[in-house]
Amino acid sequence: MLQILTLLGALGMFLYGMNLMSSGLQKAAGNRLRNFLSAMTSNPFKGVLTGLGITSVIQSSSATTVMVVSFVNAGLLTLAQAISVIMGANIGTTVTAWLVSWLGFKADISILAVPLMALGFIFSISKKDQRRNISELIVGFSLLFLGLSLMKNSVPDLSSTPEVLSFIQGWQGYGFGSVLIFLVFGTVLTLVLQSSSATMALTLIMLNMGWIRFDMACAMVLGENIGTTITANIAAAVGNTSAKRAALAHTVFNVFGVVWALISFPYFLKLIGFLTEIIFNIPNPAGPDFAVVVEKAADGTSIQTDSQTSALYGLSMLHTLFNTINTFILIWFIPFIEKLVCLVIKGSQNKEENTFRLKYIEAGPLATPELATEQAFSEIIHFAEISRNGLGYARAAINETDPDKFEELRSKLVKYEEISDRIEYEIATFLNAVSAEEISERTSQMIKSMYKIIGELESLGDSGESISRILSRRNIHKKVFDDETIKKLNAMVDTVDHAYEVMIKNLTLAFEGKLEEISNAYSSEDRINNLRNNLRDEEIESIENERKNYQTSVYYMDIVSELEKMGDFMINVSQTLMKYVNRK
Repeated sequence: MLQILTLLGALGMFLYGMNLMSSGLQKAAGNRLRNFLSAMTSNPFKGVLTGLGITSVIQSSSATTVMVVSFVNAGLLTLAQAISVIMGANIGTTVTAWLVSWLGFKADISILAVPLMALGFIFSISKKDQRRNISELIVGFSLLFLGLSLMKNSVPDLSSTPEVLSFIQGWQGYGFGSVLIFLVFGTVLTLVLQSSSATMALTLIMLNMGWIRFDMACAMVLGENIGTTITANIAAAVGNTSAKRAALAHTVFNVFGVVWALISFPYFLKLIGFLTEIIFNIPNPAGPDFAVVVEKAADGTSIQTDSQTSALYGLSMLHTLFNTINTFILIWFIPFIEKLVCLVIKGSQNKEENTFRLKYIEAGPLATPELATEQAFSEIIHFAEISRNGLGYARAAINETDPDKFEELRSKLVKYEEISDRIEYEIATFLNAVSAEEISERTSQMIKSMYKIIGELESLGDSGESISRILSRRNIHKKVFDDETIKKLNAMVDTVDHAYEVMIKNLTLAFEGKLEEISNAYSSEDRINNLRNNLRDEEIESIENERKNYQTSVYYMDIVSELEKMGDFMINVSQTLMKYVNRK
């Protein structure tokens, strides 16, 4: 029982180390990764290389997929470009198998793990965020290989207790049926562990210990490629259409690969064995007489044999070659895959519903804080665009004279206010989830700025609804604005709309890291204030000289004041953005 618990604990250490290493790398290079990803996808081949490079660095195809999906939503990548990056990510994730094969078994890297932790601790007490992020990377790397070493030392010794895993070895006697059994076993194990890299490490250990034959280990690897797509689909189930399509494209890619690999299984293994033997000058792991030989020294420590090395390299070769061949086959059919997933997962036909729903922070599982804050910022820009649509309905309501049509517009303004409340709440909930993670001071300050911005955007929705209430009171009291008053209100709305344009432009520039100053926002605010003052002075003069109806003038000036308040909220957004940019 203690041995089993130790094995489970070692597996947990391996998984935690991998997550910590990936998280540290993404925090250290998150913004650069984002810029690289958006710039290097102009054609499918560049997309594949981009996905390969990023996933090789951050050691997490899931994190790459989250980035890709959020960029599809943001319009930075098309679905076709995203599919090519996901293909590259599949190749990039095979680097883990080579790292484990080279460092985890051939050499005892765990000897260096503890000294590396000391280095990681030194970096962790630094005041600079970048060094603390690097400390996560170092500690994660150390825990990963410590966990792997403990897993190797905690597995049952089949020479003394062969009955422990006799049931697994018994699965190997059914010919091609055994291949299917181990394929399903690899799929289920990946679903349970929620990590294809962890399942790959376990498969390498089982093969290295001689528990299973090389061909059965290869079948498990194929199953792991299916299991990881199921995990992605589960994560995307709560996401939006783009997330589901990207996850389905991943499934189509891997399932197609598994099908052709199973059809050509004996010949594919021969190719793997031939390449492994030629490249590394070691025994052919796919040969008919090949068997893993496990040897131990007099002190009980394991001795890495040529057959073990051959099996490990052969399995890593299969993992890489499978994804590489699959990519080179399907890269020519990306438009077809795109059409297929769009056909299977249809977008909402309700355009209004698409306008009101969140676009960017429903794209899948929460990424690291560095990437998550960017997703939230994309959603804030979307929020601002929705808010500007509300101003359009306010303009229409001001100009509408038909009572029935006015009631329709008033209902829409009330709905927009409710939508603003909901979007603010959902973005705030997302930011709360990010804040619950271990975040840097820099990220914490960014999140505070975002809370301020979404509060101001929600207030803009309130103003639109307030204008509808003022107009309703005017109608109840049977008052009417003359043509000159309507003309003045339209001029005020035009000025506020221009301020909206400036605010959204500044939001976009801040997101791209290009916002340097906000003189355009101050200029728009001055125009609104000056126009408000002029209109108010003119109206007071009309009341005194032309005996204009006072109650009608009150409704008019209330609307002007409400529009001026909207300008205040927008300048507050731009001022907060400057603080945000200075903290980036």
